Amino acid sequence: MNTLALPLTSHDALRRRVCALAENRPAVYRMLDASGRVIYVGKAKRLRARLLSYFRARYPETKAARILNAAADIQWNPAPSEFSALLGELRQIRRYRPPFNVRMNRNRRVAFVKISAGPAPKIYVGGSPGGDHVRHYGPYAGVARVKDGVRVLNDLLGLRDCGLTMPVTFSEQPDLFGGRGRSACLRHDFGQCTAPCAGSVSEEDYQRRLAEAVAFLEVRALSPLDRVVKEMTTSSDRQEYELAASWRRKLDSLEWLLAASVRAQAAVAALSFVYTDPGVYGDERAYVIRHGTVRAEAPAPRTPIEREAFDSLVAEHLAWQPESSAIPAVTIDETLLLMEWFRRHPSALHRTVPLAEWPALSARARAET
Repeated sequence: MNTLALPLTSHDALRRRVCALAENRPAVYRMLDASGRVIYVGKAKRLRARLLSYFRARYPETKAARILNAAADIQWNPAPSEFSALLGELRQIRRYRPPFNVRMNRNRRVAFVKISAGPAPKIYVGGSPGGDHVRHYGPYAGVARVKDGVRVLNDLLGLRDCGLTMPVTFSEQPDLFGGRGRSACLRHDFGQCTAPCAGSVSEEDYQRRLAEAVAFLEVRALSPLDRVVKEMTTSSDRQEYELAASWRRKLDSLEWLLAASVRAQAAVAALSFVYTDPGVYGDERAYVIRHGTVRAEAPAPRTPIEREAFDSLVAEHLAWQPESSAIPAVTIDETLLLMEWFRRHPSALHRTVPLAEWPALSARARAET
């Protein structure tokens, strides 16, 4: 690790030291303020060129110049490759939570269906990860269509869509204030919400409805679709064609959400392989990737002993299975990073081996040495 400890105003001296010490190779770098707090973490494919670009940036128009103006120190760690630098950047952002990264992160182009915690969980759509207590499904493209599908799902099953701070009172709870209250919105009057805010549903019934929605999102049950088809058919048989058309639109929204859920789950599950990433100076690394998460990494095995050790890592994670198709909040950014990497570098897929095929491939390699 290289450290440049300089006063805030010594940008000329800082630039000279960057020229002298920084190599043009992949790296993860950190900008620190005068108190030593990390204020920004970045990655570079060519470190020297990237750092020198900060000194050419115009202040205060550009983000790079504002970061440099607030920095008193630069630290960096060389990385074997751009892929390694991307992972390192993500992990250090997660560790330090630098203010410039948090406030200035770019908008996401994907959405997640989220399920909150609490006695009456809420299903809603968002673009950024929630806390560890929130379940996430996706990622989905097309935020508007995801919201349509979730709205239909909530209406069908009577799940709430009010604020997370809304008090919850189930029907079996003792009434201490003389009579149940009214629901906080009109959805209950329209038959679209069971109103846990007003004691109109039992906790058991609400949890049953929630489980039905989760089973749909995890593509384990299709009961919401069955109900829509039944209502649409009944309306058509009664020649209530306007109502049938309304149910048809609901069916379209749910079918799209179901198909998108299938695609999202397949995309995450497909990120399960051993990826050997070539280093800039030949220092290859092998990554055990399982369900969109880097589970282990090590120098690419070359000798029989190294292969045996790496085989044990693969075997450990080959047997691992996620408890559900929900993506843990802490791994969402890593999953999106992996998706983006292999989308932008399709040739990298030629350097992957499915986990199930690795033991046989490794055994043949050991036999040939």
